[in-house]
Amino acid sequence: MPDLSPQHIDGRRALVCGASSGIGRAAALALARAGVSVVALARTRSKLIELAEEVVETGAPDLEAVPCDLENTSELELRVDRLIEEGGPIEILVNNAGGPPGGPLLSANEEDFLSPFRRHLLASHLLVRKLLPGMIERNYGRIINIISISVYEPVPNLGVSNTIRGAMAAWAKSLSNELPPGITINNVLPGYTDTDRLHELAGEQASRSGRTQSEIRRRWTESVPEGRLLDPCETAAAVVFLASPAAGGVRGISLPVDGGRLRGI
Repeated sequence: MPDLSPQHIDGRRALVCGASSGIGRAAALALARAGVSVVALARTRSKLIELAEEVVETGAPDLEAVPCDLENTSELELRVDRLIEEGGPIEILVNNAGGPPGGPLLSANEEDFLSPFRRHLLASHLLVRKLLPGMIERNYGRIINIISISVYEPVPNLGVSNTIRGAMAAWAKSLSNELPPGITINNVLPGYTDTDRLHELAGEQASRSGRTQSEIRRRWTESVPEGRLLDPCETAAAVVFLASPAAGGVRGISLPVDGGRLRGI
C-alpha cells in the first residue's frame, strides 16, 4: 500500500503564485518544509529573496524565486516555458493572487474587472495548460486555488472580488471533470485571515464608514466562531494536505478555512 501521509510529497516540484506575502508566502514555506522543491512567483523580487533566505534557514530544499506579474500573460508564458525546460515538470500548482480593490459592485466599471480577471482566471488557466503535460508525464498533479469564502457567501463591499472568485470556482469545478486520473484540482477558501491584504481592507472600510480599523477588526473577529482571525499558516496546512498523495480522492471541492464563519454549508 502506498504511503498516503499528508507530508509524503518529498521530491515533488511546486509553483506557488503570489508567494511574496500572506497566504502565498505561508504556502510556499509549508510546502518547502514538507520537502517540496518550490518555485515562488510574485512581482516583488526583494520579498522573494527574503523568502528564499528563510527557506534555506529552515533546512528545506532551496527555493527558486521568479519575479513576474501574473497580469502580463506573455511574460508569464515565457517564464513557465523556461522553468519547465531547465528544471523539468512541475507537479503542484498553487494559484494565488491579490484581490481587487474593495467597493460596491455598482460602483465598478468594465475596466475594474479586466485586470483581476487576467490576474486570476486567465493566468491560472494558462498555467494549467502549460503544466498539465508534465503532470500527465509524472502521473501526479495537484492544482490548488486560493480563492475566498465569498464563493458561498458574497462579502459586502467586495463586489468585483466576489465576481472574480465565483468565476474561479466555476472554472475549477469544470476542470475537475476534464482532468485525467491522478491530477486533481481543488479550492481553498480563506476567511478573515491576518494578512497585509486584510489590513488594507480594514483601512478601506474605515475610510468609507467612519469607524476605526480596530472597530472593524473587532466586528470581523466577533463573526468567527473560533473567536479570532485565522493565521496564514492554517490555510497553508490545507494546501499541503491537498498537494499530498493523501488527498488523491479529493477532487473539485472548495474547502473553507475560516474558523467556522460560514453558516450555510
